[in-house]
Amino acid sequence: MVDDKLIIRGIEFKSRLWVGTGKYRDFEETARAVEASGTDVVTVAVRRVNIFDRRSENLLDYIDPKKYKILPNTAGCYTVEDALRYARLAREAGISDMVKLEVIGDEKTLFPDVCGLLRATEILAKEGFIVLPYTNDDPVMAKRLVDAGASAVMPLAAPIGSGLGIRNPYNIKIILEQATVPVIVDAGVGTASDVAVAMELGCDAVLLNTAIAGAKDPIAMATAMKHAVIAGRLAYLAGRIPKKLYATASSPIEGML
Repeated sequence: MVDDKLIIRGIEFKSRLWVGTGKYRDFEETARAVEASGTDVVTVAVRRVNIFDRRSENLLDYIDPKKYKILPNTAGCYTVEDALRYARLAREAGISDMVKLEVIGDEKTLFPDVCGLLRATEILAKEGFIVLPYTNDDPVMAKRLVDAGASAVMPLAAPIGSGLGIRNPYNIKIILEQATVPVIVDAGVGTASDVAVAMELGCDAVLLNTAIAGAKDPIAMATAMKHAVIAGRLAYLAGRIPKKLYATASSPIEGML
């Protein structure tokens, strides 16, 4: 595992589990969960969380930017213009050149507006951003986003916050087969087994928020997610045995009397 590193546009990441910072009871619980997860990437919704005004209580008082990579996201943006505005605002404030790009198309399902997402990806990539777009589990759109300049693609496992786990592993497998950039499952996982499945499929990382923040014990769940990512990645690298319809003896039978 020493040489098994996640690298995006020359940036090396220590953990393949990325976590969000919304829905916790307070900033202190957020910090404890982030620490327990073992992550080094923390996502922050630019339009929803105060990260700019240092005169009042601030998330960055609890999440050290020297220890964690802060990944701004454009959550809550329903237009290309809004997504561009908040991405640029985060960069101008010195937060990051990376952006988790969201352009939401439907208020009820929170599914992406893929047409707007594609347009915003192309614009931000030309402006030098490291664009990580949140998209549907659509292999064709994933390819188009890469062609538009995405540095990774982030297909959903299921609707945001649903906890349903990976609903269409076959589409994820197709995205992985054709991908020339890292694939990070984003949204919809509910528990550690969902994370392990994503990693066993060969995904490069998993990003989640609600599954930890909404758990009865967020700190324990964050710890579980950390181990699930490691176990799933090891299983993928080890290579599982083929599935068979009939039994195969565990012990050799040749030479037995």
